[in-house]
Amino acid sequence: MRRPLQPAVLAAALLFGALGASPAVAAGTASTAESATAATAATPVTAGTPAVLSDSWRPPLSTRGRYIVDAEGNRFKLKSANWHGAQGSWSGSADINDPASHHDGEKADQMPLGLDRAPIPQILAGFHELGINSIRLPFSNEMLHDQRPVSDASVAANPQLRGKTPLQVFDAVIAATTAEGFAVVLNNHTNTSRFCCGLDGNERWNTSQSTAQWENDWISLARRYKDNKRVVGADLYNEVRRTITDDANWNWGNDHDWWAASQRLGDRLLTEANPDLLVIVEGINWQGIPADGLPHWRPTLEPVRTLSHTLVASNKLVHAAHFYGYTGPNHTGATGMGETHDPRYQELSREDLFATLQRQAFYVTAESGRHFTAPLWISEFGIGSDETNPQARAWFGNFVDYLIANDADFAYWPLVGWAGHGTWSILNFDSAGHRSGILDNGDWRAANWNRLVSSPQKTGQVAVSDTWDMLNLDHADAVQSAHMRTLADWDSGARKGTCPDGQRLVGLAHRDGRGLCTDAGSSGLPATSLVPTVVSDERYVQQGDWAGGYTKYQCGPNQFMIGYSVRGQAVSAVLCAQAGRNLGANGRTVWFDRGDNRPAAGPGGEFASGNYKGQCGTDEYAAGIAFTGAWAKGKTPDALLCRKL
Repeated sequence: MRRPLQPAVLAAALLFGALGASPAVAAGTASTAESATAATAATPVTAGTPAVLSDSWRPPLSTRGRYIVDAEGNRFKLKSANWHGAQGSWSGSADINDPASHHDGEKADQMPLGLDRAPIPQILAGFHELGINSIRLPFSNEMLHDQRPVSDASVAANPQLRGKTPLQVFDAVIAATTAEGFAVVLNNHTNTSRFCCGLDGNERWNTSQSTAQWENDWISLARRYKDNKRVVGADLYNEVRRTITDDANWNWGNDHDWWAASQRLGDRLLTEANPDLLVIVEGINWQGIPADGLPHWRPTLEPVRTLSHTLVASNKLVHAAHFYGYTGPNHTGATGMGETHDPRYQELSREDLFATLQRQAFYVTAESGRHFTAPLWISEFGIGSDETNPQARAWFGNFVDYLIANDADFAYWPLVGWAGHGTWSILNFDSAGHRSGILDNGDWRAANWNRLVSSPQKTGQVAVSDTWDMLNLDHADAVQSAHMRTLADWDSGARKGTCPDGQRLVGLAHRDGRGLCTDAGSSGLPATSLVPTVVSDERYVQQGDWAGGYTKYQCGPNQFMIGYSVRGQAVSAVLCAQAGRNLGANGRTVWFDRGDNRPAAGPGGEFASGNYKGQCGTDEYAAGIAFTGAWAKGKTPDALLCRKL
């Protein structure tokens, strides 16, 4: 989100829980970066020209474990900044045509900022000098539908854009940016073209529009840029937060459920619009009323630990988080009215800051072999060039240290500004097109910026790693197999879970339909039959009774479980795929009706928090489920038949 709103506006907005992570900084004694964790120290490629940058990576992008990789499997680190403006700059009050009514007096006219002041090639030349390789490009849904041509004055330095709509200008900016080798991530920042983030009608993806409209806009936009492979990602929505009366939530199953909305849209983008896109999901940025004595916090990515996304293409998910020093894990960033006594990030010690960052976001890359393991993009952070608060300055240094130590993908906020107006941007242009900012002498942020963009990082090939994904049947189907989605409903009326293609089911919860899938240890296992077998009886039970007195739904010879279905809490059926080789027939019964029964260290992570779980080993496959309709049992899953691969 960026620089704080004016204190009176911010306090009024946040008194009722509007949240708003904005810019600033955190405390502790700044020190040199710690040695990188989980990264290979290597000198990164410096992309100082269009040719060098274009040749340094091959789209499309995907993920391997905690890293983003290009089409050749080489690590592609998002070293980015936010070119804002197309999401809207109007403050929401007073004359929209008056620059004074826009954030920092910067009137963007629903276009990336600066097009009235400098030609696009000149602006892009500055991006190359900064050492970045990618751009987060915010937009509003309102901008997408505005058919009015932009004013000549708003594109004075780019006369070729005269007479175009804001979306057509957006097209031209993307074409020019990607032609010079930059990766572009589209970011749905706002519903309406107002500057984010308070009580502004943009708190949720569906505050000022329907969820259907939000999804349709994304599908249309993804298709629009499908042939431009350097448009690499869809950042689904910015800083989901509280309205005056309601919180967004993570898996309540209602129309404020951000987990479900982002899960559904991510799958739609990959199956209906553009299978090459990275799907980028932020956590929830604020819940609760920010008043002492009332519950309030910044969830960020903490809920992901026990409920992550499993996309229909499991190598396309990227997590995102924002951090500004003047906000905090329980602090909105307000001053005066609406301010609580919770610490801001910049007031934490260096050690406490790092522990908090790890808990709120960085664990998703630090912990491998979990259902939540994925790349993390810090898609907003920043501070002003005029900042004099020692705590704020120390926070910025500490935060850069942490980004470097964790070899983290990042995007500074904001990239372009108007000279003499805002102080947070790193490239500024005056009315005559002269550039100033972090590339020039006198900007105290330059040393930290240069450390960040030139820091050692993992480069080259990234090894393919085991994938773990969870299935969530709490409120709806979780059919994450692209192949199964092309077939008829295999158990109509039941809630169904199916692993992504290439994975097998290895874990189940005793209640509530949670499951765990993986491809670990299963080389050569992919199914050979185009139509999996649905089993809802005991016809394939073989080699003795592996769960005496219980009903057993078991796969046939050389078949393995890839899915299951439930009606309420009761087992309904299992879905079995034929293996491409002979599978082991010797097995064991894994009971989980009275407690957890999982391999040591729980590979895959906590996939059914608060519930008993059963899980086969990484050298096993699940061949069947046992359950009973005895009194008070309810036919819930009680045991798995686990056999050696």
